[in-house]
Amino acid sequence: MANTNKPSGLGRLFIRKSVEQMHAEHEHGELKKTLGPINLVLLGIGCIIGTGIFVLTGRAAAEFAGPGIMISFVITGTLCALVALSYAELASAIPVSGSAYSYSYASMGEIVAWVMGLLLVLEYGLAASTVAVGWSGYTVSLLADLGIHIPAALTAAPGVPVLDHDTGQQIAVGIVNLPAIIGLIAVTCLLVVGISESALVNNIVVFIKVGVVIAFIVIGASYVNTDLWSPLIPEQIPAPPPGTDMSIWAQIGRALGGVLTGADTGQYGVPGLITGAATIFFAYIGFEAVSTAGAESKNPGRDMPIGILGSLIICTILYILTCAVLVGIVPYQQLNNPAPIALAVDQIGLPWFAFVVKLGAFAGLSSVMLVLLYGQTRIFYTMAKDGLIPKVFANVHPKLKTPWINTILVGLLAMGFGGFMSLDSLANLTNVGTLAAFSIVCLTVIYLRFARPKMNRPFKTPLFPITPLLGALMCIFLLLSLMAHDETRNFFLVYLAGGFVLYFAYGMWNSKLAKGEVVTGVEQPNPVQPNQ
Repeated sequence: MANTNKPSGLGRLFIRKSVEQMHAEHEHGELKKTLGPINLVLLGIGCIIGTGIFVLTGRAAAEFAGPGIMISFVITGTLCALVALSYAELASAIPVSGSAYSYSYASMGEIVAWVMGLLLVLEYGLAASTVAVGWSGYTVSLLADLGIHIPAALTAAPGVPVLDHDTGQQIAVGIVNLPAIIGLIAVTCLLVVGISESALVNNIVVFIKVGVVIAFIVIGASYVNTDLWSPLIPEQIPAPPPGTDMSIWAQIGRALGGVLTGADTGQYGVPGLITGAATIFFAYIGFEAVSTAGAESKNPGRDMPIGILGSLIICTILYILTCAVLVGIVPYQQLNNPAPIALAVDQIGLPWFAFVVKLGAFAGLSSVMLVLLYGQTRIFYTMAKDGLIPKVFANVHPKLKTPWINTILVGLLAMGFGGFMSLDSLANLTNVGTLAAFSIVCLTVIYLRFARPKMNRPFKTPLFPITPLLGALMCIFLLLSLMAHDETRNFFLVYLAGGFVLYFAYGMWNSKLAKGEVVTGVEQPNPVQPNQ
C-alpha cells in the first residue's frame, strides 16, 4: 500500500512509527509468547552477573578505585537504577522486540532509531564477544585443573601477551582466542534451537552461578581482614602535568574531574572512584536485555518492570557484598588478574572451592553470552521487519520459530570480535555504546511524556522528569571519561560514520515506514508524518 503522505527533505529522516502500529505488530508477531516474570528476572540476572564481577572488578580496584570499588558499584548501581526506571516505563508501554531501537523509532524518528541500532550492536553483539573472552580465561584455567592444556597462543587475541596464572610471567603471545570462538558457537546453536529451550538452560545456569557468588560471600566473609579496607579511598596519584600531550577528550575528562572533585583526574582518590565506576559499568549491562523480550512476554505490561528492576536490585546487592569480601581478602594492588575471585579463594587456601568458583564462572559466563546474543538477534529481527537491514534477518524458521539465519550471522560476527580483539578494547567499546544508548532511552521517556501524554503506561517512572534527566546526565558524564581513550574514541567515531553510510545507501531507500508498506501483515493505522 502506498503512503500518500510521504515526507520529504529533512523530515524524511525523522519519520516516526506510531505506538499503535507497534502494538499491532506485537499482536500479530511470529515469535512465541512463553516468558513470565520469573523467566524475565532470571534472564536479567543471567545477563548481569558475568564478566563484570568475575573479571573486570579486580582491574578496576587495582588500577583506579582501591577498596573504594564498593563505592564505585554504588555509583554505577544508582545510575543504572535511574536508567532502569526509564526502561521499565517504555518496556511496559511499548512491549515489542527491539528494545531501545523501537522506543527511539516511536519518539525521535528513524535516523535516531538507526543510530540506536548501531549502539545496541556494541551493547549486545560486542558485549557477547567481551564475555566470551572472559569465559575463555576461566575455561582455560578450569581445563588446566583437569589436566587438559590448550596451547597458550590459542587462548588470546593476536598480539595480546599470555601470562602464566601462577607466576604472572609472559609465556606466549596470542594468535587467536579459540576457546572464546568455541563458546560462541555452542551458544549460537542453542539459540537456533529455540527460546523456550534457551530459557530453561539459562534458568539452571543462573541458579548455579548465583549460588557460587553467594557461597563466596558467605565463606569468604570469615577470612576478611578489615585492615585491607583502609584507607577506603587511597590517596590520589597525580595526573600527568599540564604540558603532557593529551587528546582534547582526555583534557575534557581531566577538567570535569577537577571541577567535580577539586583534584586532577588520576589513579585513586575520588576521581578514581568515578573512573572505576565507568570501568565496572560493564558489570551492570544486562538488566535492559529483558526489554528485548517484550514480544515473547506473556504479560509485558506487568512482567517487564518486574524483570528489569528485580534483576538489577538483586545483582547490585550481590556485587557490593562480593567486592567487600574480595578487597578484604586480597590487597587491592594485587587484584589486576583475569580471575580475581579465583585468586581470592586460592589465597585463603581452599583449592576445592577455587575449582567450584571456576566452574560457576564457566557456567555463569555461558549464560551471559546466551542472553546477549539473544538480545542482538531480536534487535536485528525488528530492524529487518522495518526494512532498514536486509529481510534475511527477519526470516523465522517454520518449525523452531526462531530467526535462525539472523542468529547464525550474529554468532559469526561475535566470533570474529571475540577471537581477535583484546578484553580491554572490547569492554571499553561496549561501555561507550551502552552509555550512549542509555542516555537516549532516558531522553525518550521525557519526549513521550510530553508528545503522548495519554498513552497507556502500566508503569510510570517516578519523580518525573528528574529521574530520566539525571540518568541521561550521568550517562553522558561517564561517556566522556571513556572517550578519553584515543583507541576507543577513534573506533567509535569511525563505526558511527560507517553506520551512517549504510543507512543512506540501504536503509533509507528500503524503509517500510517511509514507503507506507504493510509490516507483519498489519496495515498502518494512520499515515505516518514527520512529527506525528
